[in-house]
Amino acid sequence: MKKKTLFIIVKSKAAATFLEAFFRTSGIYRPVFCSTPPSPCAPLEKERGASALIAEISLLPLISLTDHTIPCIALIGGDKKKGIETAVAYSVDGYITRPFVKEDLDFMLSTVIRDHEMIRIQKKEIRDLRTLHEFAQLISSTLDPKQILFMIVKRISDLMPVTRCSIIQVDWLHKFAYVVASFETPNVSMIKLSLKKYPEIVEALFRKKPVVVSDINTNPIMKSVRNIISPLGIRSILVMPIIFEKKVIGTLFLRTSRKQHTFKKDEVRLLQGIAEVSANTLYNAFRFAQVEDERTRLEKLAITDYLTGIYNVRYFQHRIIEEFTRAERYKLPICCLMLDIDRFKKINDSYGHKTGDLVLKEFAQQLRQLSRKSDVLARYGGEEFIIMLPQTTIAGAVAEAERIRNAIASHAFKGLESGMRLTVSIGISSYPNARIKTYDELISAADDSLYEAKKSGRDRVVVFT
Repeated sequence: MKKKTLFIIVKSKAAATFLEAFFRTSGIYRPVFCSTPPSPCAPLEKERGASALIAEISLLPLISLTDHTIPCIALIGGDKKKGIETAVAYSVDGYITRPFVKEDLDFMLSTVIRDHEMIRIQKKEIRDLRTLHEFAQLISSTLDPKQILFMIVKRISDLMPVTRCSIIQVDWLHKFAYVVASFETPNVSMIKLSLKKYPEIVEALFRKKPVVVSDINTNPIMKSVRNIISPLGIRSILVMPIIFEKKVIGTLFLRTSRKQHTFKKDEVRLLQGIAEVSANTLYNAFRFAQVEDERTRLEKLAITDYLTGIYNVRYFQHRIIEEFTRAERYKLPICCLMLDIDRFKKINDSYGHKTGDLVLKEFAQQLRQLSRKSDVLARYGGEEFIIMLPQTTIAGAVAEAERIRNAIASHAFKGLESGMRLTVSIGISSYPNARIKTYDELISAADDSLYEAKKSGRDRVVVFT
């Protein structure tokens, strides 16, 4: 058992003789004698981990007890009444009077050290409870998961010295992990990690309990990655699963590391409390995020063609109404391109509908790459596609249509025989035009022009006149 260090500050020979005899028979204390005031305070600053201070009552005025957090026992060797009054005045933790008895000092030491330790623990628990209360209020102030995650790691880094502190999301199916929050990098976003390099995370996932690696050089869990981590200077690692209703929610983990000393029990306990306080808020935040993601996904599905991934006719109708109304109001040009893959039925008959669908997908992606950001591309139906060109003149529309036609004719589509090329017919309509008064007429005119392009030989661009 490690001996408890005691600072002894005495001048009288009687007190020194008594204490020397006491410590010769006591195996649990390590005395540090200081006999020349005002220097007795110096060892208190140099020595660490002292359990108590023993001082003669006459020397108390020379000792600033308020500067030290260890308990003090006074030795009263002269006037007993005056000595006790002095001890009370200086708020010592205990005292013994002359004649000095071994049992009195032994009892007083064990009592004040025990009481002081209990007070220290209680104060630490009160601080931790206050911290958890503040923490709960902090993370409950928002439903934004990213903000909550950063608040957690930032607060932990403020509470205790750590080299790294991050929250990890685990994709167990694909054996990868992602850093979703890190106090070192506030704007971190899904940094990919291989779980093979993080056995401590895997261990925490299986056990659903905190995993503390006191020393990576001796802990068997880290054997497979020791040669990778050791050069980084990291000594201790703590992984804390965040559990809600007996489930590791979102497979999230707090992972902290240090280069110096290991994590203490009270630090592990505090981090566990933070994880428990965070669990409910994180669960609600992630549920909120899931609902938002699902809503966004459904909104996207509602305006997206299921096969090609580009906009569908419903969305195109919505946008062309907006743009045509703007063109009417501000006298702006607007054009519409109707495109059709030539002899597409032959592809379906020769290669099958599955290959035909793959060709349609690739064709749509080619159109997406060839279109400008301001254009609105949609699948009109079957192998027909439509592109709206806001604020574009007929000359600009013809130039874009020819660029698309030539690019498609030179593109080698996957799944088709080598050397086989597709062609496309394109019809163009434009506004202002004396025969076009509505957006429906603009679409119909482009469709009529496409029909003329097909009838006149395909692989060409025809403008509505």
